[in-house]
Amino acid sequence: MGLGTFEGLDGEMVIVDGHFFQVRSDGSVREVPEDVLSPFAAVTAFSPDQSIVLDNCPDLSYLTSRFDVLRSSDNFFFALRVDGTFEHIHARAMRRTKEGVPLVQAAAVQPEFEFQTISGTLVGFWTNVPGYHLHFISADRTHGGHLLQCRGTNLRLQIQREGDYHIVLPETGDFVKANLRRDPTAALAKAEREKK
Repeated sequence: MGLGTFEGLDGEMVIVDGHFFQVRSDGSVREVPEDVLSPFAAVTAFSPDQSIVLDNCPDLSYLTSRFDVLRSSDNFFFALRVDGTFEHIHARAMRRTKEGVPLVQAAAVQPEFEFQTISGTLVGFWTNVPGYHLHFISADRTHGGHLLQCRGTNLRLQIQREGDYHIVLPETGDFVKANLRRDPTAALAKAEREKK
């Protein structure tokens, strides 16, 4: 289970039950072959520690507040999964971008999608930066994207504390020369959140 993106920020990666899907900026969804490249993916073998059912979830803020109650600490990463029928999903998908375009600039122009009464799965993680990061995919694997907002009833929330991390960094010349000293918090928050 997990999430990520693809080479050139070409859409949103959603990993469910061992299958890798690409939600593209035109709204299409496809299962990707093994040779597709990714600059970022967070993946886990999901085995939840806790599970609850939300009778009513009015919005994303409420959903994350319920996960806050389940999280035992701010010092670990947590893998998250939500299954059910959503009354409303607001999502977006990154548009393929030329190399070197900053994330905030790339995220400024991204198609957004609204889905009504749709069954599916949210997958994602909580980390101390940027906080909650969730991607959606419909049960029929035809709709999805980076979650901006949601509403639903009888949603099953599952959470797993992550304590063992394996990080693979690129070995390209661009990465070796990149300046990674700046704090990305503000840029990530701007790129990841719903526009008001």
